Amino acid sequence: MILDMEKTYKESDSSLLSRQQLKPNLLSNQGQQFWTIQIVGWLGYSVFVFLAIVHPQFEKADFSLSAQLINLFVETVCGFLLSYFQWFIIQKAVRLPLKKTLLLSFFSASILGVIFNIIKLSCYKVVVYHQEWNEAWNLLEFGGWLLFSLTTMYVWTSIFFVMLYNNNLQKEHEKRLVAQTAVKDAQLQMLRYQLNPHFMFNTLNAISTLIYKNENDKANDMLDKLCEFFRYTLDKHALKETTLAKELELLALYLSIEKVRFGERLLVSLDIIPEARSCLVPSMLLQPLVENAIKYAIEPRKEAGLISITARVKEKRLFIYVKDDGTAMNEKNSHGFGIGMSNTRKRLDTMFNGDFTIKMKDNYSTGTCITISIPYNQGS
Repeated sequence: MILDMEKTYKESDSSLLSRQQLKPNLLSNQGQQFWTIQIVGWLGYSVFVFLAIVHPQFEKADFSLSAQLINLFVETVCGFLLSYFQWFIIQKAVRLPLKKTLLLSFFSASILGVIFNIIKLSCYKVVVYHQEWNEAWNLLEFGGWLLFSLTTMYVWTSIFFVMLYNNNLQKEHEKRLVAQTAVKDAQLQMLRYQLNPHFMFNTLNAISTLIYKNENDKANDMLDKLCEFFRYTLDKHALKETTLAKELELLALYLSIEKVRFGERLLVSLDIIPEARSCLVPSMLLQPLVENAIKYAIEPRKEAGLISITARVKEKRLFIYVKDDGTAMNEKNSHGFGIGMSNTRKRLDTMFNGDFTIKMKDNYSTGTCITISIPYNQGS
């Protein structure tokens, strides 16, 4: 039990680590998005300005393509740097209340738009017309350029807000998925721990009976196998899922314990196709069902009884059949076939979100057959 608790803490630590790793991953994705939008956006801006403003001037007598391209390059680079500064401001402002965030962001966009406009107009005077940077300015010209500059910065501010909003939605979605996974893990762990004391009680009771009958060798052998069984479960600690092959290994350990009790009275038949062995199943899926079959179909009788386990794969689903040839149907029905059946149903529901079936069919002449159907997911 101590080992189990230690492994639980380790698993919790690893889950916490995976949650902590979400933040840098998201930041990395956000950085990639920003630089992609920046580069593509400003390249698109330069192409738009060239086609809308520069190209129509080709027929002018004093037109200089090199001067226009230099001016466009300087304008694009300055806009790129200013929008980067605006992104830095928005990242800081987004932590404030929404009204303050919007006010600060669009106020800064206005200031940067004015600065962008001054840079564009000054560069245009110097590079294209070879004038002083502030020569022959007038309110109409400055205002006409300013409208386009402000619109540019407002558009970038809106794009940044949409990007941050989408990233925040992604963060919340991933946090919700982590929380849901943690809840499911806790449920599966609780249900599995419910099986351990139940199985231990039955086994220790059987060991006590063997000691009472002075069958000490059998009791000691059974105790050794019980220790091996729990060592296996603690080492694997498969709270979620395991392959059917591994589950059969665990079942073999359990049956070796019961063989000490019942000897030749317990017969087991396995019919598992190779394809089914690699399918992922909930851990300790078979043991409680076989334990119920032993309790109700083998233990009450003196003659030998058969428990058969069959696994087939049909239409991308795994079908498992656990069948016994007992006849104690009334006792099974009155007790709901033990804790194993209800526990298995809850664990299947938790793991597969309702995408499973588990049915018990009774027949006085042929015994009881439990049929389980789950999605076929292949494991390693």
